[in-house]
This record gives sequence, C-alpha cells and structure tokens, in this order.
Amino acid sequence: MVASWFGSGLLLRRLRGSDEGSGTVGALLALAMAWLIGPERWPWQVTAAILTIGLSWWSARPDGDEQDPPWVVVDEAAGTFVATVGLAAPAAVLAFVVFRLADVTKRAPGVAAAERLPGSWGITLDDVVAGLYGLGAGWLLQLALSGSSL
Repeated sequence: MVASWFGSGLLLRRLRGSDEGSGTVGALLALAMAWLIGPERWPWQVTAAILTIGLSWWSARPDGDEQDPPWVVVDEAAGTFVATVGLAAPAAVLAFVVFRLADVTKRAPGVAAAERLPGSWGITLDDVVAGLYGLGAGWLLQLALSGSSL
C-alpha cells in the first residue's frame, strides 16, 4: 500500500492492463495532497516531503529482476512533495512538469547518477534530485510573478 502510494501505482494496470505511466498517476495524487496542505503551510509540506522520502526508502525495495517496478510510485510522490514546497498554483504546475521531465528523461545532471545507487536509495533519490530541479524552476517562476528579485 505504501510503495504503490495508496494504490495509485496500481490504477493503470487495473484500467488498461499496463503499469506504463503509473509514476505520473502517483505524482498527481501527491500534487493534490501538496495543494491541500497549501503553500502558506510550507513547513508541513517539508515534513510531508521528508516523511515520504523515508517511506520510499523503506518500502521501495527492488523486486527480483525489476530494479524499479513501475507500480512503485512512492518515490514519485516524494519527488513531487520536494518539487512543490511553498509554491502557489502556476509555479507548482511548472515545478511538477519540470520534475516529471527530469525524472522520466534522466538527462538533468545528477538524476541518472542517483538512480544508479543501489536498492531503494537509487529508486528514491533520482526522484528527489529531479524534484529539486522542479523546485528551482517553480521558485524562479514564483519570484518572477511576484515581481521579487533574487
């Protein structure tokens, strides 16, 4: 239940017989949860990110030949919480998109290297690194929209 992020990682298998895209489904559930917490309560968002990273490390164990089973999406939830800390809607959406692109393509520096770490470390930390890219992009947009300067 934890590894599938409350069953969201199993949803596409039930609907269409394939796990392809399950990471995005789990990440969308986490995005909704982050929005429910709200950007003004960013300490709670940080707490959610830390707890979800811990849950991912604990539950996202490689299963036989599959290093990162597609139905295990708690790692995507952790990355989403990292990406959206303190961000309001437009910036949080950009952060989410950048996070998913960095996670899926593994082209952003550090993401592929983190994925090569053994066991649940690699499964979890590639999403955390990708989430940091999303967080950076989201905060740049949020600052631009607010008229603040760095």
